[in-house]
Amino acid sequence: MSAFTDLEIEYMAGQRLGRIATVGADGQPHVVPTSFRYNADEDAIDVAGMRMSQTKKTRDVRRTGRASIVIDDVLPPWQPRMIEIRGTAEVLPAGGKAFGDNFEDTIVRIRPARIVAFGIDPGDSANARSV
Repeated sequence: MSAFTDLEIEYMAGQRLGRIATVGADGQPHVVPTSFRYNADEDAIDVAGMRMSQTKKTRDVRRTGRASIVIDDVLPPWQPRMIEIRGTAEVLPAGGKAFGDNFEDTIVRIRPARIVAFGIDPGDSANARSV
């Protein structure tokens, strides 16, 4: 069974950009836009980029083993939707090419420990849960 609901998986499949958050060696937060995809085989979020192995986010994940990602949008006239995934993270040497030819093969994989969703399920105003 997935940590994500069917509606959350459907929502993520329709989005193209997320924001990954890590913590630097100096204790300062670091947040940057990034490509992502839901990995159904691993029930995790894979994050990729063009120079992934050289980025601060990758260095931070190697050091801490933690990351978060937020995927969000706003439907007109004002209907915000979002999902935040917090969890353990690892840097893997392969998987990025699945995103496209311009992507480096290195990825960051985030395994959810806590999921916060808002506006995705029309019956729920907010849904926060540990997994």
